[in-house]
Amino acid sequence: MKAQRWQAFMHRRKQWLLMWLLGALVGMEFLENGMFVFGSSHILSGIGVAPREFAQVQAAYAIGSMLMIALQQWLTRHFGYRHYLLIALLLYGLGDLASANAANLAELTTARLVQGMGGGAFFISTRVLIPLLFSVQQRPKAVRIYMLSIFSVGAIAPVLSAWLVDNWGWRWVFWSVLPLVGLLTLGVRWLLPRHLGRSHTPVRFSVAPVLMFVLAVGCVQWSFSEARYELFDRPERLILVVLTGVLLLGLFGLHQWKHDEPLLHLRDLTHPGFLVGIALYALYYFVINFSNYLFPQFAEQGLGIPLLTTGWLNSFSAAISLVVAIFYIRYAGKVSNKRAMMMTGCTAMALACWWMSKIAPDAPVSALLGALVVKGFFGVLMVLPVAALTFRALGDKLFAKGYQSKNIMRQMMASFASAVAAVALQDSQFTEYTELMGRVTPGNQAAVDWLARLQASFEGLGYTASQAHGA
Repeated sequence: MKAQRWQAFMHRRKQWLLMWLLGALVGMEFLENGMFVFGSSHILSGIGVAPREFAQVQAAYAIGSMLMIALQQWLTRHFGYRHYLLIALLLYGLGDLASANAANLAELTTARLVQGMGGGAFFISTRVLIPLLFSVQQRPKAVRIYMLSIFSVGAIAPVLSAWLVDNWGWRWVFWSVLPLVGLLTLGVRWLLPRHLGRSHTPVRFSVAPVLMFVLAVGCVQWSFSEARYELFDRPERLILVVLTGVLLLGLFGLHQWKHDEPLLHLRDLTHPGFLVGIALYALYYFVINFSNYLFPQFAEQGLGIPLLTTGWLNSFSAAISLVVAIFYIRYAGKVSNKRAMMMTGCTAMALACWWMSKIAPDAPVSALLGALVVKGFFGVLMVLPVAALTFRALGDKLFAKGYQSKNIMRQMMASFASAVAAVALQDSQFTEYTELMGRVTPGNQAAVDWLARLQASFEGLGYTASQAHGA
């Protein structure tokens, strides 16, 4: 009896550790991505490139991630989940190490591509493993730990990124993740069953659809990041790339529809409820990633708030989301009208955006708190009801296939939103610069007086009159 009780105790302990291992795997990717996006302006300035290049770096991560997500079912059937995740952790760690040592845009882009190939495995595999590893009675607890891990790191990432950049430099955004990679590698090696997910029959690999997929998403991601500039400089090249990407995506979709062992199981994912859910997911991921990129720029450059304080503000809003998530997990079952919850979340984000647009440039930090509280409701009240309704339409049998497609869309929308935000922000700066230069004319006495005072200031610093005038 004692031996049986001991075995039961050890089994429960291992199941508990497995729940937290899955949460930590997805949490690590969310943590590092959150830190990277928050500190992106400092990271890019650290290697001497303009903010618009963030779109290229983000696109590289998205392409690597989408490739690994697309290959997930093939690779897990061939290697099993344990070895698949160990390979992903190796790629993620190598990419993180290379990112920390990057000296220019090409090196950072390549490093993020490799890191994305590793990171793409975590979100989809960990969520799919929950029904494979846990009984029906244990799954609600596993899902709660999983969701709380995601929302918890959302509260930690901004302030941790700000603190690391402020005190240690931007490279520590990447260095700080490496110990966690090592710890989780040990956890996967020790806790996951060796042959879980591995197929007894050989997997039929095909190079053609993989190459077609990579070229298609590469064209689409490039057009996302370069459209603003190519449209006026070389519109014919932009049109050619867009048409090529659309054509390749269409051919890839047709190939997958007819294939017996496709990368993406499109034939099984035609339920109207699932398709509507995917559209709502796309809207959510665009808005949240656009906001995550824009807010640090707004706070630092628009309001003059220090980096660390901006990090605390972002984490404050994420902490509100965590509190709302805890209440949602506890009481959502008692609310039958999920559409009303989603509308409330969207209204909260719209109100927060309107509120921030009315904040004066010299406003105190406290002026942001109300808007950040309201913004914190958006993520939970929008995405959690969408998740419940989307995958309920598929059932357990098609859950993994639907989650695979959803995560490819997530990466595409994340890079698209970040690219749009980066380009829009720089475009507004160009507009303001052009407007300012238009006002600095000999006929504008205020501008002439300002230039005279500026020249006098340079002369006071030791410049000659000609040097001060040229400066």
